[in-house]
Amino acid sequence: MSNQLQFYLLLSAALFCIGIFGLVSSRNAIRVLMSIELLLNAVNINLMGFSNFLDPGAIKGQVFTVFVITVAAAEAAVGLAIILAIYRNRQTIDMEQFNLLKW
Repeated sequence: MSNQLQFYLLLSAALFCIGIFGLVSSRNAIRVLMSIELLLNAVNINLMGFSNFLDPGAIKGQVFTVFVITVAAAEAAVGLAIILAIYRNRQTIDMEQFNLLKW
């Protein structure tokens, strides 16, 4: 394995771990959404690194990365809209206070 791929994998693993930590430890809905974005960016770095390592001339990894970026943008827009609607109704963005879907 080349040193460049190892750097990408190390950076991706660090971002993924930070995202998982933020997802598990945070009760704030905005922080949870940002942690999910970090996870998706870690996946993008993996896709780009492996694409460059396995087939330097092809753009398959770049195409998948663009798809992941568009899905992440849509997820962020919808997630922020939902969080804004909940904040307007409940006056909080604390995840433990979201009992809208409980019976």
